[in-house]
Amino acid sequence: MVSRLNPYIGFDENARSALEFYREVFGGELTLSTFGEFGDKDAPGADLIMHGMLETQSGFTLMAADTPPGMEYHPGSSISVSLSGDDVDELRGYWEKLSAGGAVTVPLEKQMWGDEFGMCQDKFGVAWMVNIAAAKE
Repeated sequence: MVSRLNPYIGFDENARSALEFYREVFGGELTLSTFGEFGDKDAPGADLIMHGMLETQSGFTLMAADTPPGMEYHPGSSISVSLSGDDVDELRGYWEKLSAGGAVTVPLEKQMWGDEFGMCQDKFGVAWMVNIAAAKE
């Protein structure tokens, strides 16, 4: 297996709905495992996601989990997930879906370096950056 780097996002009891949302945005195959599948099925939090992974046709891999019962949840504030490339329609489509119901911090528009760029926080509080490379002349 080739080494790879991908985001792994922690959630507070809403990893399932977040990953299902990301599957709607990016498409792909979603696998989910609960804490109950690997322990006491009747324990508190047994239906929470212990590990979830979305693998898309575009080669993206996004992993996530709920904070285990008994552990404190600390949402990240210094990390953003970045999407970039030159497929204008694909990236604008991701932007529209990710920003819907969330908050746009930098509108997706042409920037001083020539690319379209935008920043948003999705409805789950995850920060995203989208950069669409300018067409080469």
